[in-house]
Amino acid sequence: MHYFRSRRSPVVARNGAVATSQPLAAQAGLSMLQRGGNAVDAAVASAAALAVVEPGSTGIGGDMFALFWDAKARAVTALNGSGRSAAAANPEDVRRAGFSSIPNDGPGCWFSVSVPGTVHGWETLLARHGTMSLADVLQPAIRYALDGYAVSEVIAHGWGKAEGKLRFRPSGEELLPGGRAPRHGEVVSLPNLGRSLEAIAEGGAEAFYKGDIARRIAEFVQAEGGWLTEADLAAHHSDWDDPIRTDYRGTTVWECPPNGQGIAALIAMNIAEGFDVAAMGAQTVDRYHFLIEAMRRGYADALRYVADPRKVDVPIEALLSKDYAASRRGAIRADRADPGVSYGNPLPANADTVYVTAADGDGNACSFINSLFANFGCGLVVPGTGIALQNRGSLFSMDPEHPNFLRGGQRPFQTIIPAMATRGDDLWLSFGVMGGFQQPQGHLQVLSNMVDFGMDAQAALDALRFRIDVLREGQVLVEEDLPADVVQGLRDRGHTVEIVSGYERAGMGGGQVIARNPETGVLTAGSEPRKDGAAVGW
Repeated sequence: MHYFRSRRSPVVARNGAVATSQPLAAQAGLSMLQRGGNAVDAAVASAAALAVVEPGSTGIGGDMFALFWDAKARAVTALNGSGRSAAAANPEDVRRAGFSSIPNDGPGCWFSVSVPGTVHGWETLLARHGTMSLADVLQPAIRYALDGYAVSEVIAHGWGKAEGKLRFRPSGEELLPGGRAPRHGEVVSLPNLGRSLEAIAEGGAEAFYKGDIARRIAEFVQAEGGWLTEADLAAHHSDWDDPIRTDYRGTTVWECPPNGQGIAALIAMNIAEGFDVAAMGAQTVDRYHFLIEAMRRGYADALRYVADPRKVDVPIEALLSKDYAASRRGAIRADRADPGVSYGNPLPANADTVYVTAADGDGNACSFINSLFANFGCGLVVPGTGIALQNRGSLFSMDPEHPNFLRGGQRPFQTIIPAMATRGDDLWLSFGVMGGFQQPQGHLQVLSNMVDFGMDAQAALDALRFRIDVLREGQVLVEEDLPADVVQGLRDRGHTVEIVSGYERAGMGGGQVIARNPETGVLTAGSEPRKDGAAVGW
């Protein structure tokens, strides 16, 4: 049984740091820094390694987003590496197949397969901001896949839970080495995935989106009844975006714009800024209550408006207005939870993602997130490739009045969100908290820990968290260590509270933080205690 680890000291370093959810992957990124690479080289190397050592959460069949802090330009840039629905995607086919929404896995899951954006995103990010080639940064991942690695504890637990999903089709056995999910400490190799990575190292992103791999993906999805074609894959491209931001008590917080849900965190921060959170204390009924109520409103707005802004209008500026936040804040009662906050038609919940943060000795940083959405995506593994396909398409709405309505060639609502924070013209934090709908909630809580209570990178991650379950109209999940009087106080204010323990605490998010001291350049890094991860530096 994995238990919540006790307080650890953060890692401090001068020349570079990497933090992510698996130690081998963190070391893969650090090795790039030690070879002269920069933060982007390290982040992509770690993400690629995670596709092998944490294959249920991420892979080349998924999507990615990134924020990059350019120390010379003193600016944040955002990359959208998420894929779009197939050109032929439509709700009528889904309904004719007998489904009212797009299934996450099992029969009908082929409708959930959108174009995987990861590989193009890796290549695009490296081309603009990296210093090493895609082939160079893929080497640790290829080595782990072909030569083998020892499976870590939390990852083994999640792998075991996915055995049934992977057996849905015979090709899923490619990710069940020896015919079953590996146990903690067992050594496994994933040779088909390793060969796919070798092909990408040799041929770049084109080797994934055109040619043999693309043909295999398209033929497999179509044979199952899905829409994805070779033309859909060949047409894919990543996009550079202007990041969105808000100010929280003198700290500027940066997120990728929609189609991601980072705006939910910023709305909640704007609302919370109007409360004296620091005076409430870190683990108190008041702080939990007011942050929960702020986050509920942030989520209600995100689930109503977030969609692909290249296809529909998303009122980003209006939603991030401080005046709008004040109006939302005004409806919050100090003594009672608001039962009237609605999340509309809930989307499917999943929390299988990886987050990487990396910083180099020159002051650059990369906040990077990569995901299959659900555990091993939709459960379909492309025969002969070891590639698990994501199920991001299940996040489309089937309501024609909703901006996130299923259409061909459109990006779906995305849960994965990297973040950064600056003070003045200096980078302060490169951070993120992976975990489905927990991600904005984690951003709010970790940032509040550091801004309102002065916690360091590790303490901010160790601190207890809450999670609003948007699928159950706002039920609040809290961790078993939360004092009983706080739990009862929340219930007295009308919150429906459930206590989680053991492995279920991983649902509180998988965060990583690197903080930079602008005067000394010293990096302070922390890694999520609810995962297998590590922060490393040199």
